[in-house]
Amino acid sequence: MTTPTVYEKLTARSREIALIGNASALLGWDQETYMPSKAVAYRAEQLSYLAGLSHQLSTSAEFGEWLAVAESEQSSWPADDERRANVREWRRDYDRATRTPADLVTELARVSALSREAWLAARQKSDYSHFQPWLDKIIALNKRQADCWGWTETPYNALLDAYEPGSNAADLTALFADLRQTLVNLLPAAMKRTGSVDPAKLRGDYPVEAQQKFNRAVAEAMGFDFEAGRIDPTTHPFCSGMGFGDCRLTTRYDEHDFTSSLFSIMHEAGHGLYEQGLRAEVYGTPLGGSVSLGIHESQSRLWENQIGRSRVFWEYWYPRACEFFPGLKERVSLDEFWTIINHVEPSYIRTESDEVTYNLHIILRFELEKALVEGTLAAADVPAAWNSRFKELFGIEVKTPNEGCLQDIHWSLGGLGYFPTYTLGNLNAAQLFRTALRQNAGLEQEIAQGRYTRLLAWLRQNIHQHGRRYLPDNLMKLATGEPTRAQYFGDYLRAKFS
Repeated sequence: MTTPTVYEKLTARSREIALIGNASALLGWDQETYMPSKAVAYRAEQLSYLAGLSHQLSTSAEFGEWLAVAESEQSSWPADDERRANVREWRRDYDRATRTPADLVTELARVSALSREAWLAARQKSDYSHFQPWLDKIIALNKRQADCWGWTETPYNALLDAYEPGSNAADLTALFADLRQTLVNLLPAAMKRTGSVDPAKLRGDYPVEAQQKFNRAVAEAMGFDFEAGRIDPTTHPFCSGMGFGDCRLTTRYDEHDFTSSLFSIMHEAGHGLYEQGLRAEVYGTPLGGSVSLGIHESQSRLWENQIGRSRVFWEYWYPRACEFFPGLKERVSLDEFWTIINHVEPSYIRTESDEVTYNLHIILRFELEKALVEGTLAAADVPAAWNSRFKELFGIEVKTPNEGCLQDIHWSLGGLGYFPTYTLGNLNAAQLFRTALRQNAGLEQEIAQGRYTRLLAWLRQNIHQHGRRYLPDNLMKLATGEPTRAQYFGDYLRAKFS
C-alpha cells in the first residue's frame, strides 16, 4: 500500500466533513417536512452536536498542516490544475472556521433550530412579539460571527461574503439603487400590459393529486432525476441536497391555483438540476459543491421565469395542463393564461410576487437586515420599519405581520446576508439565458416543443460542472463573457412587459 499524499488526506477529510453536513441537511429536511413537534428540542441538540463535530474536524491542527504543505507543493502543479481551486477554497473555509469558536458554532445551530419553531408559532398567531426575542439572539450571534471572521466598512460584509464570495454591501447598494429606478420606471407599463385579464379567472378546483402529477411531469421534462430526488410538502418551499444522488424538492399547494405549486417546483427543480449536475468524482470537495447562492439562484430563476413564464413554454404545456385540470380551457385561453401568470401588481408576499416587483422585496430586506447587523435598527422596531419602507416602495399598507416581517423563514434560520443573492440570481439568470439563446440557434423552438436537453447541457457545461473552481464573477465571465450586469435583466423585463 502506498502512503496517501497530503492532497489525498485533505480530500478524505473534506469528504468526511461533507458526510456530516449531508446528515445535518437530512435532519433539517425532516424538520421542515415530517418531524413531530415534540421532537424540536432534541433535534436542536442533534444539529448542534453535528455542527460541533464538523467544526472540530474542519479546524484540526493536522488539517491546517496538510493545507500548508499542499499550498507549498502547488507551485509544481500545472497552471490549469483544478486541484489549485480545491486548495484555495479549503484555505478560505479553514481560515473562517478557525476564527470561529466551537461554542459559537454549536450555539448558532441550536438557536437556529429553536428559532425556526418560534417563527412557525409566531406565524400561526400572526404575532411578531413571539419571534422577536429569538431574532435578537440570531442578530447577536451573527454579529459575533462577523467579528470573528473580520470585516471592513460594515460587519454585514462578512456575512454577505459567506453566501456570495467577493460581494460587498457598498456595491450592492449602488446596484440596487439603479435597479430600483429601472423597476419603478417599468412598473406602470408592466401593470398596463398585464392588467387586461382578472387573475381571479384562473381560480378553480385543482386537486392536489393532479397538481402533483403535473408538477412531476414538468420537472421530469426539465431533466430532474427522480431516481436521485423527490418532492414533499412543506410550509416554505426549498431544495436540499443530502449528498450525491439525493436531492429533495418541497412545495406547498393551493387547491384553487395550480400555478403556485408549479412555479415553486420549477424554481426548486432549477436548484435541484444544479445539485444533480455537480461532478460525482469530486463530490465532497469544493469542486463538487456550488459556488454561491447568487449562481445557485440563477439556475432556479432561469427555469421558473425565463422558461416557465415564457409564452413558448406554455405553447407546449397549456394543452397538457388542460388534460390534468378539466375546466381550465373553459376558464382562460392560452393568451389569458399567459397574461395572468405574468400579472404585475404590487403585493405583500415575496414568494408570490411578479418579476418586476420581486426585487423591491429584496431591496427592503437587504436594507433592514444590514441595519440590524450594524445596530441602527433594533429587532423590536422591525415591524414599524418594515411597514414604513414597504409603503414607500410598494404604495400599500401592511396590515398583519404575516404579510409583512414574518413571511420569510430566513432570519429564523440565522440567514442574515442571504437575501441579496436572490436579486443577484435574477440578474445572472437573464444574462445566462441571453447567452444561451445566442450560442444555441433554434433553442426557443425546442422550448416550444417541450424539449430542454440542449439548454440543460449548456448549463451543465458552463455552470454546473465547475463547482467552486471559479469565483462567481469569474464564472459569469467564463459563461457569458462579462461579470454580472443589471442591464440584461432590465432588457429582458422591457422586452416582456413594455
